[in-house]
Amino acid sequence: MQSFSYARPASLDSAIATFAEGGEGTRLLAGGTTLYDLMKLDVERPERIVDINGLAELSTIDTSGDELVFGALARMSDVAADPRLADEFPALSEALWKAASQQLRNMASLGGNLLQQTRCAYFRHGEPFACNKRSPGSGCSAIEGLNRGHALFGGSDACIATYPGDFAVALIAFDAEVDVAGPDGERTIPVSDLHRQPGDNPEAETVLMPGEIIIRIRVPADAVGRGSTYHKIRDRESYAFAVVSAAAAVRLEAGVVADARLALGGVATVPWRAREAEHSLIGTALTAETARAVGEIAFADAVTREHNAFKVELGANVVRDALLIASGRA
Repeated sequence: MQSFSYARPASLDSAIATFAEGGEGTRLLAGGTTLYDLMKLDVERPERIVDINGLAELSTIDTSGDELVFGALARMSDVAADPRLADEFPALSEALWKAASQQLRNMASLGGNLLQQTRCAYFRHGEPFACNKRSPGSGCSAIEGLNRGHALFGGSDACIATYPGDFAVALIAFDAEVDVAGPDGERTIPVSDLHRQPGDNPEAETVLMPGEIIIRIRVPADAVGRGSTYHKIRDRESYAFAVVSAAAAVRLEAGVVADARLALGGVATVPWRAREAEHSLIGTALTAETARAVGEIAFADAVTREHNAFKVELGANVVRDALLIASGRA
């Protein structure tokens, strides 16, 4: 690990200025659960770290109104345990509970969780493996290599790594937004637009401008949230990224689906909203058969590789099961 300078600003304005002045070699420190890991692997080599944990205004949690509001520094475990979230938006709560270990959930911030790097083993392990995210222009070893865990959607010839987070998948199902602040002021970005697909430049992961900081996450308190779940299949029961996951929500009227939401994790380079699949549910009676058909629609355009084709069948079943769980709660 190389030496770096350290700053702990006392205000948001100071944090933005310090972050912007540092340039490309500067990283924010919130929970640090991903940053420290990648620094120890010598993948991240920051010249300066800006610790924003002193900004108390970014740690608030407010679920009392018509909008759920979470500060970017709110800890994952604190938000997951919020009583209203668990009762009325179980998909959001479950996405947090099913992420990482309890120790990491106690430390990790919501903003940092959204911005954790899309990565795979080739990115983490360095030479002799080629990785365009780590070293632009070097190639992608995963495309012809071991790609069992890699993306079916949103990939390119430059990168097929899957976005690793859970919470963002649930957030896009509920049309959440993030407020960000930077040298040019504040702006709002839909979570569905926050992450970039890799294209020819996989090293550029988000639409954030230099010096911008996520300050809060806002979720409309929609009635569809009560009938929801985050269903995650992984290689081991805890502390593992999703092989396939689905955030599903339905609202029923007289036994017929009046509203449906569906987002997928573990299968795309970004959090993936399955809009065609969710629209196909509207006006139908939700049964195991119709739910399975929705899963098949969700994975109809999947681009498979040598080792990850099994995710198509698994994914259709995950969608089916998630929709049936959500329907039971609705």
